[in-house]
Amino acid sequence: MSSGSDFPPPESLRQLYRVMQQIRLTEEQLARCHQKGLVHGACHTYVGQEAVAAGVCLHLREDDVVFSTHRGHGHALAKGLPPFQLIAELFGRLDGCSRGRGGSMHLFAPEIGLMGTSGIVGPCILQAAGAGYSFKLFKTQRVAVAFLGDGAVNNGAFHEGLNLASIWKLPVLFVCENNEFATEVPFHYSAGNPGVANRGATYGIPGVEVDGNDAVAVARAASVAVARARAGDGPTLIECKTYRTRPHCEGMGDYTYRTREEVTAWRERCPIKRLRGEIVAKDAAMKRALDDIDSAIQKEVADASAKAEKAPWPVAGEALSHVYSAQSGDRVTKPAPGIEKAGGREISFAGATLEALDFEMSRNPSIFVLGEGIGERGGNFGTTTGLFKKYGAERLCDTPICERGFVGLGCGAAMTGTRPVIDFMFIDFLNDAFGEIINQIAKMQYMSSGRLKMPILLRGCIGIGHSAATHHSGSYHSIYSHIPGLRVVVPSTPYDAKGLFTHALRCNDPVLFLEPRELMSLKGSVPAEDYEIEFGKARVAREGHDVTIVALALMVHRSLEAAQQLAKEGISVEIIDPRTVSPLDTATILASVKKTGRLLIVDEAFTPCSLGAEVAAQVSDAGFDDLDAPIRRLNGAFCPTPYSPNLEKAVIPHVEDIMNAVRDLIED
Repeated sequence: MSSGSDFPPPESLRQLYRVMQQIRLTEEQLARCHQKGLVHGACHTYVGQEAVAAGVCLHLREDDVVFSTHRGHGHALAKGLPPFQLIAELFGRLDGCSRGRGGSMHLFAPEIGLMGTSGIVGPCILQAAGAGYSFKLFKTQRVAVAFLGDGAVNNGAFHEGLNLASIWKLPVLFVCENNEFATEVPFHYSAGNPGVANRGATYGIPGVEVDGNDAVAVARAASVAVARARAGDGPTLIECKTYRTRPHCEGMGDYTYRTREEVTAWRERCPIKRLRGEIVAKDAAMKRALDDIDSAIQKEVADASAKAEKAPWPVAGEALSHVYSAQSGDRVTKPAPGIEKAGGREISFAGATLEALDFEMSRNPSIFVLGEGIGERGGNFGTTTGLFKKYGAERLCDTPICERGFVGLGCGAAMTGTRPVIDFMFIDFLNDAFGEIINQIAKMQYMSSGRLKMPILLRGCIGIGHSAATHHSGSYHSIYSHIPGLRVVVPSTPYDAKGLFTHALRCNDPVLFLEPRELMSLKGSVPAEDYEIEFGKARVAREGHDVTIVALALMVHRSLEAAQQLAKEGISVEIIDPRTVSPLDTATILASVKKTGRLLIVDEAFTPCSLGAEVAAQVSDAGFDDLDAPIRRLNGAFCPTPYSPNLEKAVIPHVEDIMNAVRDLIED
């Protein structure tokens, strides 16, 4: 029995008991509903672990936030989600907390600080660290909590997240619910280090081990950790040793990896029974109050379940809403007429984006930059030169080499009110964070029904050149343009770079801003004025009437050179620069093809499933009758990028290749 002067006051004990009993009775009702077929997908219950969620959330304010994993029902209820909204969500109804989009594993209620639960193990750790970064930047005393299972501590996100939280002293609690099994794999088998709390020392943060079935012990440990976080002293790792007494997921077999005797023994250690016994032993008069709580919650859960059965279904037409934010075009600062062709100063591609970033950081204190060497050094390509002196280390923050970590952190930061700019240097490096981008960042607005925005800008280089070889030369825009929820931008001029980058910094969608390495030093006319270029608006780089070339990035410039030489042969080439590959401006491309009757697509990325394939498909579908010849594609070779200059030159299109392809089209 917990005892002594630190035993919580009666009101706190009643609150602990009420929350735990609410979780238990709601979960038992959901298990029954699953058997009836009312729950249409997975149902991961929290039975046996109630003391952890209740003990931690006892000390959280409404504006504090929690991030959770697939077994998140208890965390949602403890943070204040009404049972009706949880049950309705698992029933797939419109009144569910995620509007029927999430089910058991994806619960969102940002209004109460429930920032989402994830079916992927690990991201909650990074997102909580990102929320902590927002709170640190805004100088609040808010706290973020990541609830995670023992399986997550063997995941790379655990190492990267705790390390980042430690070095930046972020106000985060990492609460590990060690229930001894990651799905069906025992922790003693999967972990070389059988402890979790002792791993805190590895990252220079306190690690506390508590009995996760003792609600008072959990509450006591959480109280200290929350106070520490609010005071600016950094994160804490709390290991709660507990056990789930129902299967990993309702309907799954439970006794192929553990025994009935083991489960029965843990049921006898029920945290609710334990807390009730402690309360009554200390004050027998509390028994009636606890009985009243039991009765009230039984009725609440029964009524909630009945109401959820009658709740409306989502309208089918809503299935496509909230993939992107509803940002109206009238908010865009459009370029003044003739501004692009106005004479005046010339600056580089990198200088143009630097100017845009500096201007936005001066007017929007929520913008901060994360990346390797972007602080005092100013970035590998000078993309943040001089900004560190102006805005300081919190807004120009150098990172360890942990792309998944700081991209996932950026996701959590964007969810909680800041605008992170992630400088990943080369897209090859960003691929280490692929899961965080496609499973979390790209889906967050959709899964939250638009209640969470995702204003994150991910920037870095693409393209072959400088004998950089295969890990610094990728052009994966086609892969990322396949992902709903992302904006993918590829400028080819300094003017476009500034306008598109400015728009990206004001956009509420996640933007992947890809900068062709071979164009970073390219100079061009760039107005000093503030202006934006909307996404999905292609540029006619050169007008012509015989052949349309759709080209991207470096290939725009090679196509322009080819067109200039072909003009001497009497061939008039029109060149379309999409500028963004998601969204893709097919209307401008179709209008050009209608005029010329011929189409060549030039892209240095390899052919299969490429931008060229998409453009060809769109034109074949909507502009087939305008074609006078088959569509041609000119792409890089289907191979990794080699090092030697003569090999490197052989795998991407050059001016002569483009000219020959145009001549062949003219002859068709």
